[in-house]
Amino acid sequence: MTLQDLLNALHTGWDGFWAIPHIKTWLILGWLTYLVWLGGWIILQKREPAATLSWLMSLAFLPYLGFLIYYLLGPQKIDRHRLRRARRRVALAAFDDESSNPEYAEMQRMVLATTGFPPASATHVDMLVDGSHKYPRLLQDIATATREVHVEYYIYEPDQNGTALRDALTAAAKRGAKVRLLLDAVGSKKASKKFFQPLLDAGGELAWFHPMRLGRVWKFWKRPWVNLRTHRKIVLIDGRIGYTGGINITDEQDDRLRTDAYRDLHLRMEGNVVRELQQVFVEDWIYATDDRSLISDVVQGMPPLVAGDIPVQIVSSGPDSRWEAIHRAHVSAIHAAHHRVWMTTPYFVPGEAAMMALTSAALGGIDVRLMVPKMSDSKLVTFAARSYYDALLAAGVKLYEYGPRMLHSKTLLVDDDLAMIGSANFDHRSFRLNFEVHAIIHDRHIAGELEELIEGEFAHAPRVRDPGTDRRPLFTARLPEAIARLMSPLL
Repeated sequence: MTLQDLLNALHTGWDGFWAIPHIKTWLILGWLTYLVWLGGWIILQKREPAATLSWLMSLAFLPYLGFLIYYLLGPQKIDRHRLRRARRRVALAAFDDESSNPEYAEMQRMVLATTGFPPASATHVDMLVDGSHKYPRLLQDIATATREVHVEYYIYEPDQNGTALRDALTAAAKRGAKVRLLLDAVGSKKASKKFFQPLLDAGGELAWFHPMRLGRVWKFWKRPWVNLRTHRKIVLIDGRIGYTGGINITDEQDDRLRTDAYRDLHLRMEGNVVRELQQVFVEDWIYATDDRSLISDVVQGMPPLVAGDIPVQIVSSGPDSRWEAIHRAHVSAIHAAHHRVWMTTPYFVPGEAAMMALTSAALGGIDVRLMVPKMSDSKLVTFAARSYYDALLAAGVKLYEYGPRMLHSKTLLVDDDLAMIGSANFDHRSFRLNFEVHAIIHDRHIAGELEELIEGEFAHAPRVRDPGTDRRPLFTARLPEAIARLMSPLL
């Protein structure tokens, strides 16, 4: 068949379609039925009005295609009651009475109520800046493992750092340690089972979080978890050492290998707080594998409780909970500030509560500073973030754009004694769709280290002045920002 024959066939088919009696009426009725049915489904989920209206408009202006987008990427809830039962069975978290901080008592109670994690403590906390500090320390600690190594990452690349970690985990498994590796199926899609075969041959275990399962029978009524990912970065060694923060396993975050490596921050902790990180991992592992056999091993292998001098509380969040615990923790900490709120985030797409907290703090005379990348790895998110600049600057918030490297650290510094560091960005995706984890540290020494680090970043982050003094181009700046702002609830 020639190209002309194909075009003629398509033209004949098109004419035949429109020749069907009452076809226009049927199409209109189908479109209205589609809007009523799917619109009712969305409205009954009782989401924020802005997000609900955004989805409804997308469905109305993109007939049928909008349904496919919503089916794949629309808001979803996860029934994890069985994980909450597992939490009660594991019972790893330990309440350190002396770790309670009266200054932030309300926030601590809120975190306990929304996550089940009470205030705990650490005997030691190290802030590891960039991959050059994290990766060697991580490999060194894994080399000491004798009982178990638990690993959970969003991005795990089969590159130089990925290979080094795989080999370290393989060596630990050969020594008799129980190695469990949980990876996000989307973020770590380049790391195949074949790549991890040496670890599996040594007795290690590998599981994927929300795999696409293309090889299984497709069930229309079971929506795929395309948009719900584990964004957590957790490593646990013998129940005594815990890692978490923003650095994935990839050469892109290793400044020893690349001059344009992401600027990022990670935590290495020892003490009772490791029990809470262990609990997060155990729940995710059971959820991904339905294997509860690790519970007794984990409980038996935990070291004795030893209260530390550094108060730390773990806060986790995800689409399995309606409370957005990390979001609430940020807002609560900002409201509790007396003289300073400094924040760094690669993606800044705040909700109404967060914007109100930041601008209210600045209007009240508090030193509010926000540092974001000059250009993140998502132009849409960069434009959306800049759409909030006018309101922030008008309230007195000091804005800084870090560059030329990509700023990837997720931190919050409040006054002189509270530091929050973890995996969640300051946007709707992290607060509502991703599984995330943060550590809230109530310690002047750690807060002082974070202050020194952020102050050092200001040298690479020119301050953003009032855009009103320099009118930006309409079609390359203001209009794209306004359009991205409309999509904020969907980002």
